[in-house]
Amino acid sequence: MSTEAAKLVSPHGGELIDRTGSRPDGVESLEAVILSSRELSDLEMIANGALSPLRGFLGREEYESVLESMHLASGLPWSLPVCLAVDEAPKGDRVALAGEDGRLYGVLDVSEVFDYDKKREAELCFRTTDTAHPGVARLFDQKSRYLAGEVTVFERQTPEFPELALDPVDTRAVFAERGWHRVVGFQTRNPIHRAHEYLTKVALETVDGLLIHPLVGDTKAGDISVQVRVECYRTLIECYYPADRVLVAAFPAAMRYAGPREAIWHAICRKNYGCSHFIVGRDHAGVGSYYGTYDAQMIFDEFEPHELDVEPMMFEHSFWCRRCGSMASTKTCPHGPEDRTMLSGTKVREMLAAGKVPPIEFTRPEVAEVLIKASHR
Repeated sequence: MSTEAAKLVSPHGGELIDRTGSRPDGVESLEAVILSSRELSDLEMIANGALSPLRGFLGREEYESVLESMHLASGLPWSLPVCLAVDEAPKGDRVALAGEDGRLYGVLDVSEVFDYDKKREAELCFRTTDTAHPGVARLFDQKSRYLAGEVTVFERQTPEFPELALDPVDTRAVFAERGWHRVVGFQTRNPIHRAHEYLTKVALETVDGLLIHPLVGDTKAGDISVQVRVECYRTLIECYYPADRVLVAAFPAAMRYAGPREAIWHAICRKNYGCSHFIVGRDHAGVGSYYGTYDAQMIFDEFEPHELDVEPMMFEHSFWCRRCGSMASTKTCPHGPEDRTMLSGTKVREMLAAGKVPPIEFTRPEVAEVLIKASHR
């Protein structure tokens, strides 16, 4: 390890896990388990170390510990279960892992199969059993048992954006090469509007570099497509960020919309990518009105100081203040609601759907142009 790489934050649990390997002989003759697209995303992240220290899908003891305490059985913080749902126990002690198209990606060495309570998992992870919640709906629709065991991945998924497909070992290498020690990660599933730009730049003032890490796995219906989002990120970085202090890479996870627990999970994953800090804004990973505005920030207080070993950077709701003539928050602006333009990705989507051009206070004109073109396709 280089001197610069050694200065980066350690992976979660101390070791960056690599579960890739060669294709075993006779894998085609194994019983195949078909993974959903969300489970394939989890498999990809187990393989590349983004979910370190996990080496496979959780067994019962780990699953119960995560649900009840937001820790693995070892005591290491972990907030969301990473499990593989099946109808029945496989007949053998090793199975092939396949996508819905039949393509084989890896093998799993079976350690156990166990029943689980969907309602209980929903209550603990999502704080609701309402099937209008997309995460709950997905959970209730999945198969009724969990298959646990270590995995070996011999076929990586084909990335939609190869130039952005950087594994944790790759982002760490870039950070080390650039001499970055303190790096802040930014999770996004929406185009970056002016409020996002403001908080990422405020964060960048205090660290060496910024990882803009758009989620490229499954999102709910109505979210802007990943192709359009990536084009927006590229345009914004090219025009408004210092190129030598920002890295854009794809985060292959699927959204769970678990709000507070997902904020912790996102922070841990970005720690594995080499981030010492992680931005947590308003209603992080939320959906609808299931979580309080700042619940995803308050959950960090449920852990001991430095237990997560990744520092949350918490921001209040930002807005455009017409009297200040700039972006601000209640911490920096003395003016009242009548002077504020509140920003959100939802409002931008509503404007686009109505054929309106988002104003400069909402989004940069170059980004608005990308969004408008996409809405007319």
